[in-house]
Amino acid sequence: MLIFNTQKDLISHLNSISNLDTSIGFVPTMGALHQGHLSLLKEALLKNSIVVTSIFVNPTQFNNPEDLAKYPRTLEKDVEKIKSISDKIIVYAPSVDDIYDGQTVSKHFDFDGLENQMEGKFRPGHFDGVGTIVKRLFEIVKPNFAYFGEKDFQQLQIIKKMVTKLEIPVTIIGCPIHREPNGLAMSSRNERLTPEERKEAAIIFQILKQSQKLFKTKSATVVTEWVKKAFEKKPNFQLEYFQIADEDTLLPCIKKSKIKKYRAFIAVFVNKIRLIDTISLN
Repeated sequence: MLIFNTQKDLISHLNSISNLDTSIGFVPTMGALHQGHLSLLKEALLKNSIVVTSIFVNPTQFNNPEDLAKYPRTLEKDVEKIKSISDKIIVYAPSVDDIYDGQTVSKHFDFDGLENQMEGKFRPGHFDGVGTIVKRLFEIVKPNFAYFGEKDFQQLQIIKKMVTKLEIPVTIIGCPIHREPNGLAMSSRNERLTPEERKEAAIIFQILKQSQKLFKTKSATVVTEWVKKAFEKKPNFQLEYFQIADEDTLLPCIKKSKIKKYRAFIAVFVNKIRLIDTISLN
C-alpha cells in the first residue's frame, strides 16, 4: 500500500499513473476510521480506477481547542482497515505544515448563507476551515469524484456549493449514513463514549425517527418542542439544537410546503462529547 506524507510526492505519483481514461475517486477523512468511512472507500473503488483517501485532522475547523486535542489519531489502525478493503488505495497522511505551509489559518468563504445555520451558529469559523481544507485537498488530488457521508449533511451541501461557485471540476457524491446496531450514527467521536454512554446514545436516532413520524401531521414548531421535552427527560444528554430545515437552503421550516424536501438536524452532548445526526422527513 502506498502512503504519502507530502503533497509533492503524492502529486508526482498521481501524475505518473494518470491518463485521459483515468478516473480518480477521493475520500477525505480525519482518520479514526469506522465502517462509514470504509463504505465511502468501497463506493469509490466501484466507480474509479484510482482511489485516494486523506487522513488529516484539520486544525482550522475546530473552534474548541480541547476538542482538537482529544480527537482520536489512529493512523496505523486506519491503514490496516483500509488494507482490509484493498491495498490499491493510496493514502495521503500529511503534516499540518505540508498542507498549510506554516500559515495555519482559514480562508473566508461565502456559501450563500448555508454556513450560517445549525453547525455554523454553534461552531464559529467551522465551515471556513472545512472549505479551506477541502479546496486545498481538491487542488492536490485533482479528483473526478469525491465522496462524503450524509451524517454531515450541512457540510455536504456546503461543499457542493463551494464546488459550484468556484467551478472546481469534481463531482460530489453523498453517501448514506452508516449506523451502529442500536441506530447510533457512526462517528469517530463514538470512540470517546463509555460502553454505557454508547448504548444510551441510541436515543438520539430513536427521537429522530419519532420526529419523522410526527412531522407527517404536525408543524415543525410542534415537533421541535416535542424533541426538546424528550431530551429534558434525559439528564445525561444536553440538546444543543434541533432544527427542521429545507434540504436545499438549510433555512428553518416555518410553514410546510408540499414541493420542498425537509430534513431534521440535531446536535447533542453526551457529557462533553458532541454528537450530530440527521434524518430525511419526506
